[in-house]
Amino acid sequence: MELLDKLKILADAAKYDVSCSSSGSKRKNNKGIGNTYHSGICHSWSADGRCISLLKILFTNFCIYDCAYCINRVTNDILRATFTPDEIVDLTINFYQRNYIEGLFLSSAILKSPNYTMELLLETVKKLRDEKKFNGYIHLKVIPGADPILIESAGKYVDRLSVNVELPSNRDLKLLAPQKKRESIIKPMGAISNKIKEKREEVRKYKNASKFVPAGQTTQMIVGATEDTDLNILRLTEILYKQFRLKRVYYSAYVPVSKHPNLPSISTPPLLREHRLYQADWLLRFYGFKANELLYSSKPYFNVHLDPKSDWALKNIHLFPVEINKASYEMLLRVPGLGIRSAKRIVTARKMNSLNYEDLKRIGVVLKRAKYFITCKGKYYGPKNVNIDKIRGMLIGNNYNLKYKTSEGQQISMFNLYPSVLKNMIVIL
Repeated sequence: MELLDKLKILADAAKYDVSCSSSGSKRKNNKGIGNTYHSGICHSWSADGRCISLLKILFTNFCIYDCAYCINRVTNDILRATFTPDEIVDLTINFYQRNYIEGLFLSSAILKSPNYTMELLLETVKKLRDEKKFNGYIHLKVIPGADPILIESAGKYVDRLSVNVELPSNRDLKLLAPQKKRESIIKPMGAISNKIKEKREEVRKYKNASKFVPAGQTTQMIVGATEDTDLNILRLTEILYKQFRLKRVYYSAYVPVSKHPNLPSISTPPLLREHRLYQADWLLRFYGFKANELLYSSKPYFNVHLDPKSDWALKNIHLFPVEINKASYEMLLRVPGLGIRSAKRIVTARKMNSLNYEDLKRIGVVLKRAKYFITCKGKYYGPKNVNIDKIRGMLIGNNYNLKYKTSEGQQISMFNLYPSVLKNMIVIL
């Protein structure tokens, strides 16, 4: 098989892995500058906020496992291909020299065994670093069940490692991926986390200490392939951040690529549900929220009409309005329409003078949402009679009259509910 044919097959197979924050592009060079037409090029973001291009591919899509939700499962009749380590090295170097990419995102299905596959991945990154002296970004997907020594060795050569949880519970793994074991996922996560911590302490003491996965580790969960609620997913997310100090948890809306009696019958991925989880994830990481504050047993799914922060504020309306000149920084972060930057600016600015409504506009507060939950110098700018239903209707706007009926576990389709959301994704503030 020609190398270009392999690239097309294995780049397409890698698109279901979202844990590098990628977005594909097919803009072909037409006598201009640059070219993103080549298969496998996607975009990610560095720690300092730069958008970088990555070569995102699978080493192979041959797999010994038969996971019901996966397009690469052994029983699926698809075109198969496998790179050699040298082919990936040559592709990476050639693409880098042509300024197509700044790094590599390398994952793989399971070829022969976890150890055999992990050895091939390790050989690839070693050749890139040692032989080609490649210093670009490398994100490597760990093969669950591989020998810990192989995983630790790989961590010395790459910038980021990720171990995909895939399904939120052990019950789901038994149902849809019976050949996978939860221990083979959690154990390497813990080992990587401990090694990262150990190496960071060494770096503090010794300037020339070797680094280990300097960009941290991530994971990915599939949303909507099982009956797990948003609450269960968010609780697991919270545990993963605390226990393993993950850099990110990524959520992937289940894409119906196959039919199986244990899989839901849906026509489109639950993208709105995925979006709500990302919003809640942001609240967990940066806004001081807890999973049990956003959802609870009697309401285990996110509101389809409101973002999680606004929904929480309405459920806790007794805490509002807060005086913008007196509220603590932690409380300001919980006001819809206030982000981290605007909250910090408010805390800094009010040390000099009391802030008024116009000052908040200049600071960057989204007053269309915030005005219902704040006062400025004692003055309230929301409706005269504070009514939760009225505020909810104002926040939702045109979507307020939408009728949506669902039973627990039913998929939420972004396309059916909110065509307009595709144009204006709600940003948490």
